[in-house]
Amino acid sequence: MFRVISRDDRSLARAGELDLAHGRVRSPAFVPLATKAAVKGLEPREVEALGYELILANTFHLFLAPGSELVEEAGGVNRFMRWERPVITDSGGFQVFSMGHGTVADEIKGRGRPGERTGSVLAIEEEGVRFRSYIDGRERFMGPETSMAVQAALGSDIALVFDECTPLHVTREYTARSTERTHRWLERCLRWHDGHGPAGQVVYGIVQGGVEHDLRRESAHTVAASACDGIAIGGSLGQDKAQMHEVVSWTTAELDRHAPERPRHLLGIGDVDDLIAGVERGIDTFDCAMPTRLGRHGVAIVSDPSARWRVDLAKAAHRHAHEPIDPDCPCPACSEGFTRAYLHYAIRAHELTAMRLVTLHNLSYIARLMRDLRQAITEDRFPEVAAAFRAGATPGRSAG
Repeated sequence: MFRVISRDDRSLARAGELDLAHGRVRSPAFVPLATKAAVKGLEPREVEALGYELILANTFHLFLAPGSELVEEAGGVNRFMRWERPVITDSGGFQVFSMGHGTVADEIKGRGRPGERTGSVLAIEEEGVRFRSYIDGRERFMGPETSMAVQAALGSDIALVFDECTPLHVTREYTARSTERTHRWLERCLRWHDGHGPAGQVVYGIVQGGVEHDLRRESAHTVAASACDGIAIGGSLGQDKAQMHEVVSWTTAELDRHAPERPRHLLGIGDVDDLIAGVERGIDTFDCAMPTRLGRHGVAIVSDPSARWRVDLAKAAHRHAHEPIDPDCPCPACSEGFTRAYLHYAIRAHELTAMRLVTLHNLSYIARLMRDLRQAITEDRFPEVAAAFRAGATPGRSAG
């Protein structure tokens, strides 16, 4: 299923190929979110044209609407949304976490529990999770077997096991209990899939353990010892980037010892500097809402580390800027000559065209970044290229 093609001998970075039911994925790779069977604002051919080979659909949301039965009736999520390449589905565990505790950003910033706005967790028990649907308020249930059955009906190429996404601000004892339950749920997911899973669907286990060094290492060892086909890294990774990179380092070092040939996926991470750091630490694939979410809010990804690789086109400074986001960028927004001034106006006017154009630009930037990192690994230039990007080089141009 997964082949390591090349390794960087100065880090854990590696380039590989992941052969799945709907095609091949070259890694390291970024995975855009198609949360509700759509990459927001775009259609599948546009996403594919940018160079993407894998997208992520959301088990929890598709379970609630339109329902996995309808998607199965349509021939699976690929046919339903007209995406012919591979799909990974998450387990629903993160959505349970969000309803019960808010997002990681909510925790770090001390905000309340927004959850899914009108949904709420009723109980997290050994059998699974009872919650109130954010759609109609009805009580629903999801457990390991439910999650795997939904993902089987969706027909994804990669299914993630059901897990409890441990919050950041909880005790060590809570984290330990939660991680142990995730390990028990892992075995239940694998047993269900072994007996009922569709042919060709592979299963990834999920490493938890919060920010506790020994719990992360133990979880990585436990997941690596299981029969899962690949391994994802989930949960709260820390309250700042330094801690997150440290937690990922602990985990991938352990996985490199116990499961060196299995693919690794980092859940929910997508900032430019974090992608570089993740590749450096041996991550093969990443998913995150960041590029598309920023695009819908008029924020473009640019080669400016001092501004966190972002420029807010809604700001007044761009009102008279009659040049593209990046004159040398090949994305549809830049190559067709849409100016910052036009995008500024259209964003302020809430025009969907502007949101689409900036989203296309952002996804194009990330696709080129990952392509360049992959090529650098195969050409034994990864440290130099990574340093150039951290210093503000532009993918496809000045880091080559």
